Amino acid sequence: FYTAPITASHAETLEWQFRSEHPKVVDVELYSHSRRGHVWPGNNKVYVLNDYSTKTIRISCRSGEKVCYGAWVRNRQRSYWGVGYNNRNSCRNCCYTCNGGSTKIIVLNP
Repeated sequence: FYTAPITASHAETLEWQFRSEHPKVVDVELYSHSRRGHVWPGNNKVYVLNDYSTKTIRISCRSGEKVCYGAWVRNRQRSYWGVGYNNRNSCRNCCYTCNGGSTKIIVLNP
């Protein structure tokens, strides 16, 4: 009887698609709800949506990991989508499972 060694979860990708229809600059971060404190892009940086085009953000994450988006109007953290600035809020339909797939286009309306 042979048991395979337990290894860390293998890496997957998750492709996010965002389009902001807000006239102001919108900042986005992605938060792991499986690994405490893990954020994309991290290092005090944000993804920037500053025109009306669809932006694709591809992240490397752990297979099965739950990842949620937070977006907010720059310098106005009370105007937000998803979990908002710094993962402060709860949300409906703003989390995806890391499984090598892609999200639908997430449209951020004013």
